[in-house]
Amino acid sequence: MEISGKITGIKYKISFSENLKEIDFEDFNINECPAYCLVKNKANSFAISKWVSPKRTRSYPYERVYNTLNTSKKITIIPIVKDEGARGDRDFLQWDTVSLMSLLDVFVIFAYYEKAEISPRYENKITNQQFNNDYVIAKIKEIEQYHSSALHWNLNELNNNLHDIIDKAKTCYAKIENNLGVKLHNFDGLDNFKKKIGREVETFMQFSREKAKKAQVREMLTTQPKENLSTFTKAKITITNYLGGQYFFTVDEILIENDIVYLIESKHSTTSVLPSKGDIKDGLLKMILYSNLCDVEVDGLKMKSKAVLKLTSSKMQGAITEKSFGSERAEFIFSNDLKGDKQVLTAELFREAEDNGFEVKIGNWK
Repeated sequence: MEISGKITGIKYKISFSENLKEIDFEDFNINECPAYCLVKNKANSFAISKWVSPKRTRSYPYERVYNTLNTSKKITIIPIVKDEGARGDRDFLQWDTVSLMSLLDVFVIFAYYEKAEISPRYENKITNQQFNNDYVIAKIKEIEQYHSSALHWNLNELNNNLHDIIDKAKTCYAKIENNLGVKLHNFDGLDNFKKKIGREVETFMQFSREKAKKAQVREMLTTQPKENLSTFTKAKITITNYLGGQYFFTVDEILIENDIVYLIESKHSTTSVLPSKGDIKDGLLKMILYSNLCDVEVDGLKMKSKAVLKLTSSKMQGAITEKSFGSERAEFIFSNDLKGDKQVLTAELFREAEDNGFEVKIGNWK
């Protein structure tokens, strides 16, 4: 089953974000700051998040970005490439990541690592990679004076600076390899990446889409350990936005009733009553997309759509939704001994669902 839809604009009210630690710009260092923070100088402030890899399935980068979305000017720092050593992974930036950030009005700084350490745990691998902080600071200052949209900035950086950043990354990784004596991946891979994305954004888009489609097909064939699905049904969904960007996602679970397709993002925990905040916020970023879909088609048939965030746990008793009455919620909270932060979490999650028109299902579905 294949689903397609369009996004012409984002309307979404956030209730579940964290308070951002404030850092004076004079003291800012991208390698020492938290995963998300608020950087302030005398005139301006910026919400900043950072990725530890360009691959969006690692270390909850969506959660980090989500926590900055309530701020007017949002910046995220993403490594153009991350090489963990010849026996480790090497991940490259993907177009759909850039397109999604643009859609969310997030300025992207495409950064590169200049330092690393030998992994004490794994042979021929490196760890504790450090960004070039001077480069990141220079780019933040450019964004401070930039008066066009995040979309315009991101496309301009891709068109005019991407090749230069790849060259910087290649030079730095060559130095890291020489200084540490740890073999990294063949540098021809970086040259090939640079060659394939070309000098035009359109070429980069096509190159990334082919890789994303292959990843989408691979995910269709697997059930992740953190998924507890009631139907074990997965479907491919391709979202097109007004930027021309396409997102190739796999919906964890779908349900079709009459002319409505329910797009269900599932998060599961085997060790706790509720999935982690990171998992939940990763799911909420999908809700931002799915709750703003229009012109939805399922195998070529036009349908309405409804976004659903489903939280499950083998330790949970009973079930509730955002439509459950106060007495039902109280009984669920009592039965599962939800106290303090967990009570606040469920209340904020339900409020966010009600404000944005998606559904939340919390329970132990077999």
